[in-house]
Amino acid sequence: MKKILMTVALALPAFAAAANGNAANANANAAVPVAKIQAMLAKPPVMCGRFDQSKTLAGMKKPLAANGRFCVVQEKGVLWRTLQPFPNTLRLTRSEIIHYQGDRVAMRLDAKTEPTVRMINQVLFSLLAGDLAQLEQLFKVDGTVGADSWNVTLEAREPALAKAIGTIRLDGGAYVNNIVISEASGDRTSIVFSKIESGAKALGPEEAALFK
Repeated sequence: MKKILMTVALALPAFAAAANGNAANANANAAVPVAKIQAMLAKPPVMCGRFDQSKTLAGMKKPLAANGRFCVVQEKGVLWRTLQPFPNTLRLTRSEIIHYQGDRVAMRLDAKTEPTVRMINQVLFSLLAGDLAQLEQLFKVDGTVGADSWNVTLEAREPALAKAIGTIRLDGGAYVNNIVISEASGDRTSIVFSKIESGAKALGPEEAALFK
C-alpha cells in the first residue's frame, strides 16, 4: 500500500488542476451504474475489517503476500495496519500521511508542504468506501450492477496518472469486497476485504488513539 501511495503522490501534481476542471463534466455525464452502486453501498461513519493483499511484481511468478487490518473513519481518515509479514502502520488524515514502523515514524508527508496529501487521502478513502461519485472526477468509470452486487473498472482521465496506474477494478455489494490495481509497470496488487464491522465499537482503543 505504501508503494501505491507514493506512485499516486508522484502522479497527482501533474493533473490535480485538470481533475478540478473535470469534476463538473464527470458529474454531468455520470454513468448509469454509478448512482445505482452508490444507493447499494452502506455508508457508516466508522468501518473496520481485515485485508489480505497479494502483489505480483512484473517478471516474478511468486506474489508477495501481506495481511492486516484497516479502518475508514469519515471526516478523519484511513488507518492501514499491516500485521504480516512485517508490522507497520499507515495513518492518513486530511493534514498528513504518517508511516509507522513500530513506534518509530518512518515517513511523514505534511499537507502544508505536500499539497497532494489531501487528494491522496480522498482517493484512498473513496476506494475503500466505494465512493464512485468522488472517484469519477479522476477516473473514467465503467461497470455493471446486479441485484445485490456490482463491479467497476476505473481508468485514469489524465495521462500522468494513467502512466502510473493502468486500471483499478473494484467489486462488492454493501461494501467493497475486492480491489485490483494494475500498474502501468506491469505490477499487480490484489486486495480482498473481509470481516467488516461498522459503528463506533468497530474501532479499537489503540486505533482510536491514532486519530487523536
